[in-house]
Amino acid sequence: MANKEIVDRDTYKKIKKMNREELTKFILQYGDELLGSEGKTIDLHALEAELSKIKGIGGKRLEEIMTVIEKFLEE
Repeated sequence: MANKEIVDRDTYKKIKKMNREELTKFILQYGDELLGSEGKTIDLHALEAELSKIKGIGGKRLEEIMTVIEKFLEE
């Protein structure tokens, strides 16, 4: 793997000066940006189809599960 610059020098200097709380906030924000840039998505219809194959999960329970999943994806 080629040596690729992930953090530029200015960002590195800012990170060195951060306390634990600032660093945690920075890492979480940076991680969210990375995931967003990769375009990771969940196909809800495919997920619902797979969940419906599980023995013991009926239509009503599946609707409840999908509601919870959609709520977490909105956050």
